[in-house]
Amino acid sequence: MTAKTGTLWAAILGSSIVFLDATVVNVALPRIGRDLPAHLVGVLEGQSYVYSAYLVAEAAFLIPAGDLTDSVGRRPMFMVGLIAFGVASLLSGLAPSMEWLIVCRVLQGVAGAILVPASLALITATFTGEEQGRAFGVWSGASAGLGILGPFVGGLLVDTASWRAVFFLNVPLVLVALWVSARYLADGGNTAAPARIDAPGTMLTLLATGGLVVGTISAQQRQWHSPAAFAALGIGAAAAALLPFWIVRARHPLVPPELFRSQNFTVTNISTLVIYAALSATFYYLTLFLQGTLGYSAAAAGVATVPGALFMALFSPRFGELAARYGPRGFMAAGPALMSAGVLWLARIPAGSPAWTLSLSDAVTFRPPDGYFTDVLPGMVAFGLGAMVMVAPLTATLMRSAPVEHAGVASAVNTVISDVGPPLAIAVLFVAVTAHFNAAMAAHVGPAAAAAALGPPHQLAPFTTPGPAAAPEGVRAAARAASTSAFHLAMLVCALLLLCGAAINAVGIRTRVSQAGPVVSPDPTWRRCCHIKDREGPTAAPAA
Repeated sequence: MTAKTGTLWAAILGSSIVFLDATVVNVALPRIGRDLPAHLVGVLEGQSYVYSAYLVAEAAFLIPAGDLTDSVGRRPMFMVGLIAFGVASLLSGLAPSMEWLIVCRVLQGVAGAILVPASLALITATFTGEEQGRAFGVWSGASAGLGILGPFVGGLLVDTASWRAVFFLNVPLVLVALWVSARYLADGGNTAAPARIDAPGTMLTLLATGGLVVGTISAQQRQWHSPAAFAALGIGAAAAALLPFWIVRARHPLVPPELFRSQNFTVTNISTLVIYAALSATFYYLTLFLQGTLGYSAAAAGVATVPGALFMALFSPRFGELAARYGPRGFMAAGPALMSAGVLWLARIPAGSPAWTLSLSDAVTFRPPDGYFTDVLPGMVAFGLGAMVMVAPLTATLMRSAPVEHAGVASAVNTVISDVGPPLAIAVLFVAVTAHFNAAMAAHVGPAAAAAALGPPHQLAPFTTPGPAAAPEGVRAAARAASTSAFHLAMLVCALLLLCGAAINAVGIRTRVSQAGPVVSPDPTWRRCCHIKDREGPTAAPAA
């Protein structure tokens, strides 16, 4: 194997570890909620933190980590990221409690922020011309394949082994990536240019997102009687208010404010915040609902989402070409609208929809129940078609709207925004879902019986229907019905957010992308690796 081939495989392994972890953890959340003891948090509260902690940490440290990669060197930062991600994954798999796992997910997020900017930078620095295009093609194909296979593989691990296996899976992959990196990677980086880290901006981003997310979820879990939750909300709100003032006045701000002089850049990022918040929340609650309420196996829940990923992986590049020819606005408005239609279909899944208990040991279970074809599949197809229409035009518009010397940071900013939206949406939906679930339980079994079921020792939570030994049949039926109506509410909110994203793009996007280059990958996660070193030179054509 040549040095170039080894570098390509190292980059693929490094980014694949992060992408795989992102796809499999969601499938494992229902089992984590059932199996892992929690001492300070509730079940759905803990699941929300496990999901959001990674995104909050990655969002805060992604841009500074990219700057360090440019300054310290690609090879050392890549290997540090690999080691840190492997250690965090091992600790996550060994977590004795929900609280421990939440802390480990924060560490994973920081490690991911170090690892992913270096992965694509290795390809950018090693390959040029057509050779670089082929390398990007291999890399994006691997990413798309993981997006399709990841949930299924994660589901199989959860069903056949344990939820811990989805974290332990990262460890051998990290070891292989370290061996390839040590053998084939050449050092590189602009060591003459010191890293310009905006430490105050980074901390304000972390405090704003983390404070608002933790404060909102914790306050609702404790019926808005927790002083600590209100303190977290206050810190988050203060940090969020201070962040734009700091960015405008800082010498080397986390985000160059001049980027937002472009209308297309501003509008694309606003729509990204709304659309990716809805996209992530949809799959988060759908996975919990399919497994926790309807009784799908983890493997079945993973397979259930594959159709949407297939459409995006196979056909999204074609819509990037069409957007370059006809302009992106129509595609960026039609895509989220079609995604919204798919989510609205999911909002009609009945409480009695049959379970799909897919198992490799039983061929009879390979065929989904009829309810999947009528209740879930049409919504996933419509959602996938909408994402197929939207993703490539959105990415091309983003990259065209920023001057070439800021291409890397513009991409990183959009990635941070796509990371910030989901935890904020899940925090707000946590309030709506839990309040709706509690009210529905009281309506079904009466306030006294609901209070007994929701309190210790049962502590029923949304999307966790108790077993026959844990609660009477009437309470179990009420929990299933209450979880279903809470899921419907979450889907309606997500559909509304997607419609808002479509309207934002329809009204705000102005120019065509007639000179945009080809989109490297249809997978939206590719932007996580697109921190390209700012280059000196002539600027691109004026951004819109």
